[in-house]
Amino acid sequence: MEQPVLKARSPVGQMCSVVAPASAKQPSSAPSPSNTMGPKEVELILVKEHNGVQFTTSSLVSPAGHPHGHGHALGPSHGHTPVPGEERETWGKKIDFLLSVIGFAVDLANVWRFPYLCYKNGGGAFLVPYLFFMVIAGMPLFYMELALGQYNREGAAGVWKICPIFKGVGFTVILISLYVGFYYNVIIAWALFYLFSSFTGELPWVHCNNTWNSPNCSDLWAFNNSLNDTHKSTPAAEYFERGVLHLQDSEGIADLGLPRWQLTSCLAVVIVVLYFSLWKGVKTSGKVVWITATMPYVVLTVLLLRGVTLPGAMDGIKAYLSVDFLRLCEPQVWIDAATQICFSLGVGFGVLIAFSSYNKFSNNCYRDAIITSSINSLTSFFSGFVIFSFLGYMSHKHSVPLDKVATDGPGLVFIIYPEAIATLPGSSVWAVIFFIMLLTLGIDSAMGGMESVITGLMDEFKFLHKHRELFTLFIVVSTFLISLFCVTNGGIYVFTLLDHFAAGTSILFGVLIEAIGIAWFYGVDRFSDDIEEMIGQRPGLYWRLCWKFVSPCFLLFMVVVSFATFNPPNYGTYTFPIWANMIGWCLAISSMTMVPLYAIYKMCTLPGKFCDRLAYAITPEHEHHLVDNGEVRRFTLQHWMVI
Repeated sequence: MEQPVLKARSPVGQMCSVVAPASAKQPSSAPSPSNTMGPKEVELILVKEHNGVQFTTSSLVSPAGHPHGHGHALGPSHGHTPVPGEERETWGKKIDFLLSVIGFAVDLANVWRFPYLCYKNGGGAFLVPYLFFMVIAGMPLFYMELALGQYNREGAAGVWKICPIFKGVGFTVILISLYVGFYYNVIIAWALFYLFSSFTGELPWVHCNNTWNSPNCSDLWAFNNSLNDTHKSTPAAEYFERGVLHLQDSEGIADLGLPRWQLTSCLAVVIVVLYFSLWKGVKTSGKVVWITATMPYVVLTVLLLRGVTLPGAMDGIKAYLSVDFLRLCEPQVWIDAATQICFSLGVGFGVLIAFSSYNKFSNNCYRDAIITSSINSLTSFFSGFVIFSFLGYMSHKHSVPLDKVATDGPGLVFIIYPEAIATLPGSSVWAVIFFIMLLTLGIDSAMGGMESVITGLMDEFKFLHKHRELFTLFIVVSTFLISLFCVTNGGIYVFTLLDHFAAGTSILFGVLIEAIGIAWFYGVDRFSDDIEEMIGQRPGLYWRLCWKFVSPCFLLFMVVVSFATFNPPNYGTYTFPIWANMIGWCLAISSMTMVPLYAIYKMCTLPGKFCDRLAYAITPEHEHHLVDNGEVRRFTLQHWMVI
């Protein structure tokens, strides 16, 4: 925190106020101030020392006393100009930030997606492409977003003052986070419903004698090779689809019905928890994550200690870790690894930018990026032991091959795992522990997505800063109302559609544009200068090469693969009608079109000829005075060649 000290020349760490004649602002024919009597226009210059770099904010003060403000930076700084009188809130403690990032990045997909991919794609051999893509793309992009938010101290849209024409990508990631919130909160509501259902002597998904069960329900394991059992279903599967979702009362996405009051109540509880976790900003959310980010590790450890004692557990773990290097010759293995990296770290949702914008300017974001991204990957790997110890137990208990019980997605945590828990002594206790873990995994990830939307829009529309509580209420209530479509009888169809389209190709596209905007248009050298200004250490050649060449190429490849391998969504045997797929594509395109639409808007609203408009649009806002003088750095070959 700088302390104001008025001196003729201020030493490091102090602030001085200088009054200088504004002769430079007058025409050359104007008389010299020293020869002119009467009131004069003066320039007030506020100089602040911050992390070894001086920043100035200057104002022209006319005789009438009306200031006309503008600002510029001195020394190596190029634009980190604090707004006088506006202090951005910061995290209460450094650990609050780390836990928030870890809590967001470590979500339900770490439990239900990574272990299955590892098992399906050659076991331990899958770690080769996974770690390769982590090093060349995952970590560099993670580091890039943390540094971008921390230096500019703005949300996902506001940071693009570094290259105004790309501001649309900020609105793209904000929209994606909003869309994901529409259905992600529903998963947490399911977990809460299961948690409430677990407070009973006998778990409701054990037998077939309940009101929701169908004649096809069988207490015996259904997934064997017997022809007579192909249409049988387990009590756990029927509890999820018929007891919780009431899927039997819907014929498809065109027949949704009304929201189920039980799930609606659970969803309302989730929304209330989210609101009171976010309404005061990072001061409150930073305390909530102490529970939500640490609890999953406690529960995973407890479940692992229980799981390894079960018969067949070691067979499951061996299958999880079995190494089949021949699988590395298959392109799909590498595509799965690349996809997992893209989505597991949480890059492209604007959350990392929003969280890091509340850091202190000198925070070591490089160290944070390495720590948090590594913890995320280690958590995914660790959860595989927990999952496959229980899947091995299920395989042993029902005498079926492991691939008959191994699955991913909601089916793993709401059907297979609950069924395994139901066979244990004290099953209700284990069920409560497991679903508390799912709740905490989901809540902090949902908080991150909401914070991305709230921070991004509040920083873009400054008047919202004074109404944080009301604006947060507006966002969470709006999310709740849209989410009601997902808790109807046919809500699982809406959920599947949103899950398939909201954050697939669109988020890969968003991160691609983000990487190009920073590394090429803003300049990887300027970005490196910013980081050196913050942490005192310039990123090495490896990071700069990844930002400029490797990561953009990787993301472009992923966007192409995403289009090339697209499959229409389905739920079980249900195929979505064409109109539903059209709605899904409209949802995906609506976020991606923010990039060209804003670029067109920016070009149309800037003054001058086309070349002048382009120069202003691709030049950082703090360098626009250079464009006025005809100095456009981005019109030179050197800008594009430097690393």
